[in-house]
Amino acid sequence: MADTGTAALLATWEAGLAEAPAGRALLLHGTARPDLDTTALPAVPLGEREGDLLALRRALFGERMQVRLDCRACGADMEFELDAGDFTRSLDRPARQVVRLTEDGWDITFRLPAAADLTAVARATDPRTALLARCLVSAVHDGAPRTADSLPPPVQRRIAEAVEAADPGADITLNVGCPECGTTTRAELDIASYLWTELDAWARDTLLDVHLLATAYGWSEPEILALSPLRRRYYLELCADV
Repeated sequence: MADTGTAALLATWEAGLAEAPAGRALLLHGTARPDLDTTALPAVPLGEREGDLLALRRALFGERMQVRLDCRACGADMEFELDAGDFTRSLDRPARQVVRLTEDGWDITFRLPAAADLTAVARATDPRTALLARCLVSAVHDGAPRTADSLPPPVQRRIAEAVEAADPGADITLNVGCPECGTTTRAELDIASYLWTELDAWARDTLLDVHLLATAYGWSEPEILALSPLRRRYYLELCADV
């Protein structure tokens, strides 16, 4: 894990303010994986990245995750808790980054999608087809090379199933039963977006603390951030008692 001290996290938050969601996810991933060069981060398989971000989330904000979701049937507001540890334990890093499928005369090699691939196909007319073409390493049928756009739908489905089996954490899906109407709502958990929302709220609260303590004691921002959270909270309580 990278330096997750207060000053370092505030620097990550500040840099992310001007970024789109993809850029913020990359910044958060860089915080979670300081062992990787920034140029290598976009090539990490999606499931591995999700596991890294969940591990960072647990380190920063603990196990419990508050989630709100609207029922797709009746529109009821559903609020519930998730255990980040349960997800993290189920997101083992892929044993390999390339999947091979051999059956019915087909010999297909496919690379596990990464964040860079999703960004590249985001504006495509058909993102799924574009992703298939981008990540297909090779395809041969009965000895003849084939292109991505010539793969029949059953073969495309088998590739998708093989990729999901090899990298299950790439798509964290929630199935939530509505307490009002009983309908199950299916939704994807976007951990990067969730973590950024938490980091944004934490950063704004922290800067408010800095403002209050600087006003009360005349301390600089580095001096205040160097205080432990417990001591900082104690000084804030003293300010409130004045």
